[in-house]
Amino acid sequence: MQLSIPTLTLVDIYVLILLGTLMFFAWRSGQRDPTLGCMTLMLALGAVSTVLGCLRGMGIDAVPIVLGNVALQLALAMNWTAMRVFAGRRAHLPGIFAGALVWSALCLLPWFYQSLTARLLLASALTIGYTALAIFELWRSRQLIAVSLRPALALMLFHAGFYLVRMVVDRGQPFGDPQQVHFFAFLIFETLLYAIGISFVTLAMVRERAELQYRHASLSDPLTGIGNRRSFIEAGQALLRRSRALGRPATLLLCDLDFFKRLNDTFGHQAGDRALIDFGRVVAQRMRRRDVYGRIGGEEFACLLADADALVGREVAERIRGEFAAVPFAEQGRLSVSIGVATTAAAGYELDDLLAQADRALYAAKAAGRNCTRVAVDGGEHRVC
Repeated sequence: MQLSIPTLTLVDIYVLILLGTLMFFAWRSGQRDPTLGCMTLMLALGAVSTVLGCLRGMGIDAVPIVLGNVALQLALAMNWTAMRVFAGRRAHLPGIFAGALVWSALCLLPWFYQSLTARLLLASALTIGYTALAIFELWRSRQLIAVSLRPALALMLFHAGFYLVRMVVDRGQPFGDPQQVHFFAFLIFETLLYAIGISFVTLAMVRERAELQYRHASLSDPLTGIGNRRSFIEAGQALLRRSRALGRPATLLLCDLDFFKRLNDTFGHQAGDRALIDFGRVVAQRMRRRDVYGRIGGEEFACLLADADALVGREVAERIRGEFAAVPFAEQGRLSVSIGVATTAAAGYELDDLLAQADRALYAAKAAGRNCTRVAVDGGEHRVC
C-alpha cells in the first residue's frame, strides 16, 4: 500500500492546527486547566515542527533539521508536562528544554548533523524517553488519580513501541528511496493518529476529573471537609446493605457538641467554626477506611462503623469524647460532646431506624448531664460517663 507523503503532511498540519484550536478553547472554557494548556502548546509546536519539516530539500535544510526538531522535542516535552501536571506535580523546566538543548548541541557536531541515521536514532530515543516519562507520571500517581488511565497508558505505550520498532527497522536511507518513503509515510500516519488519540483521551480524563470534583464538592461539608448529610446517607445505606448481605454487625454513633450555641454567642461564629473543624478532625482520625462518617447537622455528626458491635461502638465513642476533650475550648471546659450509640443488633439494618434509636440514646445522654455516651440496647440505654 502506498501512502502519499505530501497529502499526509497536509492532513497532519491541518489536524494539528484544528486540534490545537479546539484544545485552546477547551482550556479557556474549562477554568484554564493547566493540563489542557500544555496539550495546546504540544499541538501548536507539533504543527510548527511539521511545517518546518516541509522545507526540507529547498536548500535550507538547517531549518527543518535543527529548528524543526527543536520544535518537535518541545512538543514531546509538553506532552510529558501535561501528564505531569494532571498527576498534580509542577512542570519541570529543565526537563522541558533538555531534549531541545541536546538536539541543538549535537547538531553543532558535523558527524551528527550529516548522519541521517544518527539523527533518526536520537529523535526516536528522545520520543521514547519523553513518552516513557509521561507514562511514569500517570503510573506513579495512579492511586491518587481517580479517573480511568488505561486508554492514555495504552496509547502512549503503543506510541513508544512504534518508535522503538523504528529504531530497529528504519536505517535512515535517503528520502528518495521508495522503501524509506513507505516507512516515513506510516510514521506520519502514526503520529497523526497519536495526536488525535492523546488529545481526546486527555480531554476525557480532565472532564472525568472535573465531574468527580463537582460530585465530591456536592457530597462534602465545606467547613470541616468531611462528608455532608447527603454523602453520609448514601454511603451509610450502601454499608448497611453490604453488612446485611454478609451477616455482619454495624454500629452508629450520633455525636452532638454540648454548649455549642453558648460558645457561638460568647466568642463568635469563628470560634464555633473552629470547634466544628476540630471535632471533624478528631472523628476523621478515629475512623477506619471502611467506616462512614459525616456532619449531618449544625453541630451534629454521625459515624457508622462497619463490623462493629455495641462494645466496639462504645469504645470508639469514648475515645472520640476523650480526644475532643483535649482541643482548646473543650479543654477549658466550655465545650464537650454527647454521643448516642445504636447497633444493628438492636435496630436492624435500616439507616432511619438506626438514626432514630441513636437519637434517643443521644437525648438520654443530654438528659444525664451531657459529656457522656449512651448505648441503646433493645430499646433501653446503657450509660457510660
